[in-house]
Amino acid sequence: MTHRRLKAGFFVLEGLNSLATTIYFYYIYFFMAKEFGFGNRDNLLLSAANGFLYTFAAWYAGRFGQKHGYFKALALGFSLMAASLAIGGFTVSLRGQIAVMLTCTLGMCFTWPTLQALVSEKETPAGLQTMVGIYNVVWAGMSGLTFFTGGALLQAFGLRSLFWIPATVHIVQLGLLFWLKGQASRVVHLPANSDLSLEPLPRLNPRPIARARIFLKMAWLANPFAYVAVNSIIAVIPGLALRFELSPMLAGFFCSIWLFARLGTFLALWLWAGWHYRFRWFIIAFLLLIAGFASTLLLTKPWAIIIAQVGFGMGLGLIYYSSLFYSMDVGETKGEHGGFHEAAIGVGLFGGPAVGALALYFFPNKPDSGTFAVSGLLILGLLSLLALSYRAHAALSPLSPRSQDSGRQ
Repeated sequence: MTHRRLKAGFFVLEGLNSLATTIYFYYIYFFMAKEFGFGNRDNLLLSAANGFLYTFAAWYAGRFGQKHGYFKALALGFSLMAASLAIGGFTVSLRGQIAVMLTCTLGMCFTWPTLQALVSEKETPAGLQTMVGIYNVVWAGMSGLTFFTGGALLQAFGLRSLFWIPATVHIVQLGLLFWLKGQASRVVHLPANSDLSLEPLPRLNPRPIARARIFLKMAWLANPFAYVAVNSIIAVIPGLALRFELSPMLAGFFCSIWLFARLGTFLALWLWAGWHYRFRWFIIAFLLLIAGFASTLLLTKPWAIIIAQVGFGMGLGLIYYSSLFYSMDVGETKGEHGGFHEAAIGVGLFGGPAVGALALYFFPNKPDSGTFAVSGLLILGLLSLLALSYRAHAALSPLSPRSQDSGRQ
């Protein structure tokens, strides 16, 4: 088996992981609303707790995979998710369901940083652009398709299928993982002087190391704010569906538009490398993110919400793609950098819902207070990004003392 064919197996694992995690973590809020009467504030609090755990667990899991091996990390993650979801299918108490969700989250933390590292290892810069592009298209495409059809599946097979479907998928992943582990020992690696190892950098990718590290910092700053918006929207989709009197099936159709917009953005960024290390693209993405988020939750016309979702998905796509690409492009510790990338996501998964829930707690008679509070947080993120860019530009300027000192070393 060649190295490329082995990576094709990793992409299959990734697609299955996206299917299983999307159907559970996106539709669990519908389950909590129906079974336990959760409203927007309760779902936001649950989402915040999930994000808080994810922040620290993803960072640890990335280091675990780097130290103990990627296959061991994946086996642990898939096993935890399969076991917790199987138990969740029989659990009827609120505390039990919260424990199931947190355990499943813990398991998930061992999968995403590891999968990112596996598809990025031993790649040239040009090869990395291809691998990250395929990676993003696979998980985003499967996520969009799963959310689009997930509501219909739950209506057809019952809400408890929320647990059985992903648990079955994780068991399949375990079987595929052990098969891939056996194949990995027979992988044929290209020699160091292979033509493929001499691929040039993309023409528009400047990539001086100091500039690359600055963009990595900006990406790690921007990505949490992207997920501030994402997790805040996901947690209140049941409330949005209630406003428009949508069933879970119709909510899946209507509220999945931003996922397909994100997928289209991933495809464009994969095929065109000109966005690499271009600050203006960060600003455009952030503005689209803020406008799309607020408009999706505040507007009352379905056609306007559709347009808002498209802008939201485009902004989110560029921010996420940047964070992952720069994480894999700078440095050799792919697993650890993947853990940092996912931990940064966790900060946003916690921060957005927490701010939204607090706003609804202090202003319970103003249902849009959570949206305004999260939008304000996103604006603070944009200002922080501008400040970081200004300091970085000053540091890299040929006339700056720091630049002159680094040139003499």
